[in-house]
Amino acid sequence: MPYSKDVDTLTTLLKQNPTWNAIKPEHAARMRAQNKFQTGLDIAKYTAKIMREDMANYDNDTSQYTQSLGCWHGFIGQQKMISIKKHFGDTSRRYLYLSGWMVAALRSEFGPLPDQSMHEKTAVSSLIGELYTFLRQADSWELNHLFRDLEEAQNAGDDAKAEQLISQIDNHQTHIVPIIADIDAGFGNAEATYLLAKQMIEAGACCIQIENQVSDEKQCGHQDGKVTVPHADFLAKINAVRLAFLELGVDDGVIVARTDSLGAGLTQKIAVTDEPGDLGDQYNSFIDGDVIAKAEDINNGDVVIKQNGQLVKPKRLASGLFQFKAGSGEDRVILDCITSLQNGADMLWIETEKPHVGQIAAMVNRIKEVVPNAKLVYNNSPSFNWTLSFRQQVFDSWKKEGKDVLAYERAALMGEEYDSTDLGKLADQWTADFQRDAAREAGVFHHLITLPTYHTAALSTDNLAKGYFGAEGMLAYVKGVQRKEIRQGIATVKHQDMAGSNIGDDHKEFFAGDAALKAGGKDNTMNQFG
Repeated sequence: MPYSKDVDTLTTLLKQNPTWNAIKPEHAARMRAQNKFQTGLDIAKYTAKIMREDMANYDNDTSQYTQSLGCWHGFIGQQKMISIKKHFGDTSRRYLYLSGWMVAALRSEFGPLPDQSMHEKTAVSSLIGELYTFLRQADSWELNHLFRDLEEAQNAGDDAKAEQLISQIDNHQTHIVPIIADIDAGFGNAEATYLLAKQMIEAGACCIQIENQVSDEKQCGHQDGKVTVPHADFLAKINAVRLAFLELGVDDGVIVARTDSLGAGLTQKIAVTDEPGDLGDQYNSFIDGDVIAKAEDINNGDVVIKQNGQLVKPKRLASGLFQFKAGSGEDRVILDCITSLQNGADMLWIETEKPHVGQIAAMVNRIKEVVPNAKLVYNNSPSFNWTLSFRQQVFDSWKKEGKDVLAYERAALMGEEYDSTDLGKLADQWTADFQRDAAREAGVFHHLITLPTYHTAALSTDNLAKGYFGAEGMLAYVKGVQRKEIRQGIATVKHQDMAGSNIGDDHKEFFAGDAALKAGGKDNTMNQFG
């Protein structure tokens, strides 16, 4: 509701309740405007609509892809969105990503854990709620400055300025954006997945990403030892997430089905199959085994399946897991993706071992033969050595074209001496173009970096510690942090304001009038920053 109209509505309401006469309608309207979303479900419904519109726009124009950075704390997510608004004017097509890896490494009460779903499952929904708490506070913080300016303009009798500020308030763009939230492999059976999905949606998640690994054997997508489940098991969890969305009234909630099959060589169990060619039979056709020539080939405890008309003894490891045929990963990925899209998933996530547009496109084009509007969420992972990968891609391309590459040692291309070479410069350009190229050629709707802020926190802390505890002393902070904050217009330089001090002062005045004891007077050192 427009601010002025809300003031009128509240004026009428307050007149009907004479004992509320200490409340000013302008104050109540202002507090309402600074709190656009009352519940996480309000957020989930709002952001799901945004995401669906973005997906439709991408289908019409692949240059309209979306992006996000993984955030492990509400403050990190908040500062990211404030920076985006500052630099680009709005938050369009820019989301947040919630990484299960970072929840495990940074948010578990057990302390740092590997990405194996050992952390408390409720930590995921807790972080979603925290992220949206900080984004809502960013709305309140930004609007509070506008309202203070409005009050100043009104007190000065500057009607034109006041009208301009009211327009800015009425057209304020929220910092609330979609979160793509990682539910790992569902943290248990389908019922456990449903219960956690509900909690995540209630916290504000409009998009849930789930992977086809065995829940209690889950590994990071960039590590070895991954074990996948038959399609029926995975589809049951997709159904569980969809029903959670529908139960809570988020009818256009988004499900991203992730396949780890490209790097997973094991399965926990053989799929149920009723007839040749059904989904279970297709899954089982990838299991490695030895053809049984005679009954004597079957030993005690052996498992036997029928595969392509022949009896086969699957290769079972000491762990009880079954092994897939070597080189079958890509075909399994294609089957996974088509099956997921045909059974309730909205988008795909293909976990790869390197950032290569051609590799991704080759798989996506096969998927699109069956599902033409297939779209991907792609992990621009810090687990890739991006510099080495793209330099090697350029090297291989040049070699294939017949160019002279004798000046370059392929295995050593990470070396700093290659930074200013033609190969190094072209590799950097390919890296810069990667997201645009993958969006256009490989069906990537959303590009994310799973855990960038894990790395930026470590890097910036290392730089500060090196200088502060060394010869630079306090200059390391002043020159490396505060001076840059001031000159780059980083809001946190006024950290009291960023944490809500001015909002609190204004509320004190709303609550107690002239008796309010405020923190923002002339002796507040925050005034040194203008």
